[in-house]
Amino acid sequence: MANIVSKDSRSGKCKIKKYSDSRIYILFLLISIFAFSIIFRLYNLQILSRDYYTALAQGQHSIFSNLIPERGEIFLRDKDGDYPVAVNKSTKLAFAVPREMDDPKNVAEVLSRTLGLDETELREKLGKADDMYEVLKHRLSDEEIVNLNNLKLEGVHLSDESFRYYPGGELSAQVLGFVGWRGETFGGRYGIENYFDKELIGQEGKLFQNKDNSGRWIPTGKKELTHAQNGDDLVLTIDRIIQYQTEKILKSAVQKFQADRGTIIVMDPPTGKILALASYPSFDPNNYKDAELENFRNIAVSDAYESGSVFKTFTLASAIDDGKISPQTSYIDTGAVKEAGYTMRNSDLKAYGKQTMTQVLENSLNTGVIHAEKLLGNANFADYIKRFGFGETTGIELPGESAGNIANLKNKKADINFFTISFGQGITVTPIQLANAYNAIANGGTLMKPQIVDKIIHSDGRVEEIAPQEIRKVISQSTANQVSQMLESVVINGHGKRAGVPGYKVGGKTGTAQVASTEKKGYEDGKNIGSFAGFAPIDNPQFTIIVRMDDPKTVEWAESSAAPTFGELMKFLLDYKNIKPTEEFTDADLNAFRQTHTLNEYFIDNIRDKKEQEEKENDKEKKDE
Repeated sequence: MANIVSKDSRSGKCKIKKYSDSRIYILFLLISIFAFSIIFRLYNLQILSRDYYTALAQGQHSIFSNLIPERGEIFLRDKDGDYPVAVNKSTKLAFAVPREMDDPKNVAEVLSRTLGLDETELREKLGKADDMYEVLKHRLSDEEIVNLNNLKLEGVHLSDESFRYYPGGELSAQVLGFVGWRGETFGGRYGIENYFDKELIGQEGKLFQNKDNSGRWIPTGKKELTHAQNGDDLVLTIDRIIQYQTEKILKSAVQKFQADRGTIIVMDPPTGKILALASYPSFDPNNYKDAELENFRNIAVSDAYESGSVFKTFTLASAIDDGKISPQTSYIDTGAVKEAGYTMRNSDLKAYGKQTMTQVLENSLNTGVIHAEKLLGNANFADYIKRFGFGETTGIELPGESAGNIANLKNKKADINFFTISFGQGITVTPIQLANAYNAIANGGTLMKPQIVDKIIHSDGRVEEIAPQEIRKVISQSTANQVSQMLESVVINGHGKRAGVPGYKVGGKTGTAQVASTEKKGYEDGKNIGSFAGFAPIDNPQFTIIVRMDDPKTVEWAESSAAPTFGELMKFLLDYKNIKPTEEFTDADLNAFRQTHTLNEYFIDNIRDKKEQEEKENDKEKKDE
């Protein structure tokens, strides 16, 4: 109990009042609860929500940076380690906080001159008195950065930002694609940048807080700040040096033969890994806005065409595997085959008399593969063509892949369709399908999935190795060996002589195909596409290559365009991988080869010198920073 003395105002006498201690306790408890609430609130603000309010205190741009992930980078394989071909480069962004400005009109005028921006648009941006963040300009130049720092304009700030940069320029451009805008969406366009956009872009962070009816944040409301998760890095199967030289040889060939365009694919037979994939004309992804839209397309995977005689290899391989013929099986070539009112002749319009199946490939005889197809039968032939992967996409991780067109195989009774398909007309295929099918012969009969990503480096540091993937067994090892010997014979005795490399066993097949007209029934007059596909060394294939040249003007046949291009590249590859010659050859053989090819024997040293120079420049930039 507590006693409280009070005086009566009427009588003047003092009275003693008694109060319960419980009231004091209640008052003390209320004060304690209030104090504890304040302490808890401070703890919540300063400890539990520290990251959130730290970001908030740094301004809207800092919050924005926490929410946007850093895009994963892309690398090529290299002897000296992974080589970056798509990276994030640091630069500065200029932004404004209009609420910090006393004279936004004057600031707009100065910024217009300094950054080369439209003054009217600037005034509109800076005229929002309560605005906390307005982007002024991305990717500032060094001069612009210095000028803004010197001006010290009120409400104008600089912040770090990154942009996509491609150190190799045109190197692997169609494979990589680029990052840019499409409408309101920003992301990967074409190539790997597009196909793996989800993995590369990462996960955006989250910023959430309750707001009142007027849209203002409620300090005591629910809040959430989740930082962004950066994208994954990709290491491609492409070898930087092989890709560089492939592009160099392809460009030279397209220009030399005045072709419309060309493409080359190099594969690793056992695994199906893509070592190089090049198309020309190309573009620089750093300046994609200045490029022709047509050059963005990767014709190696997207453009199906009637490949011509390069397809004969699969007709004979199918008939051998089914036991209907052998390389020594002979027939009488009369120079023509008549069917359903059509006469199909050999491309040179000659009749060769008695010929073996090996000679059919050597001389590229249409009548010979028709003979083999008849023995095999339409149904079996159609089944083998599908097993080789034609009529379906290969599954390569690049956008826009075409499956080609094998519709003419559906009518098993239309012999004319099967006869023309046996020598590569009336069916369309892509370069990647052809390369993969030849690769199946090179590795002993197994069709592999073409692989272009070697490993994925996740944002948490975990490395995911991508294993080669078998699709199916197409032909037996014995059949593959026999066909390989036939293809070697084509290079030694047939139309593929200029694809040969002194000291090595090389096998392959030419193909000169007519181009289907888009305006009339039939084919374009005077236009053709030349191809050469093959592999080496025959006894232990290390490389499968296909070369495609679209409408070369200075030569007519693929043996004079695609074949020497193949030979030049194969010579480089065998030297580059230090594969020792297995065959006798003389200086005269080597000189003859050099006279018909434009080899640059010193390019490897030049590349290494260039790389060393780049590394020195990068080190200097880091030191300057």
